[in-house]
Order: sequence, then structure tokens, then C-alpha cells
Amino acid sequence: MIAPVTGLYAGLLTLLLLVLGARVTLLRQKLRIGTGHGHEPGLARAIRVHANAVEWILPMLAVFLVAEIDGANRGFLHVCGLVFVCARMAHAVGLSRTSKESVGRFWGMAGTWLVIALLAFWDIGAVARLNLHLLF
Repeated sequence: MIAPVTGLYAGLLTLLLLVLGARVTLLRQKLRIGTGHGHEPGLARAIRVHANAVEWILPMLAVFLVAEIDGANRGFLHVCGLVFVCARMAHAVGLSRTSKESVGRFWGMAGTWLVIALLAFWDIGAVARLNLHLLF
């Protein structure tokens, strides 16, 4: 089974993770901090931005892949993928600027939760529509 739509968004989101990880590495080099955050707020925030992206991208890709395999409409998947990529970028920018409330953090998490919830419900519905008998 191929999953080209999932492949596209997995690739884009992995590039985002690499950019966020590179920011952490560059700050570590600049500040000469090998592990932890050395009580440097900027480094602590950069580490958290990267970690938060990892925490949300992996579950999204799991429900996204299941939806694609189970026959979700490609238009629906692209809308979900684009909203999620934009949400993660908005969150990364918002959290990178401040650890307090921000528009980017709000819309980033709202978009993240919305997409994951939509895909989760789609996946549950797909089981009911396609193969409920396989569960038991």
C-alpha cells in the first residue's frame, strides 16, 4: 500500500523538525552548553519548541496514515496536512518569541488539536463503515 499524501506531509514536517533541531544545536554551540539548557532561557525555549513539535507531529502522522490507508478523500487529507503544517509553524514561532501567551501559540495548538481530532474521528468512523466485524 502506498501513501503519497502521508509521505508529502511526513517529509514537510520532518524538515520542520530538522530546522527546529538545528536551532537548538546552534544555540548550544554559541552558548557552549553541551547538555541541558544551562539556565539559559533562550536555549530552554528552543529545546521546548523542538520537543513540542515532536510530541504532536508523531501522533498526527499516525492518524493521518491510517486515514489515507482507509480511503480518506485526498482533498480532506491535504486540508488537514496544510492546516497542521501551518499550525505547527505558528506554534513554533509563537513559542520561540515568548514563553507567555501568544497568538502563534494559541492558533498553533488550536490547529493542531483540530486536525488530530478530525483525523481521529475519521479513523473511528472508517472502522465503523468498513470493518466493524474485524474488531470482534
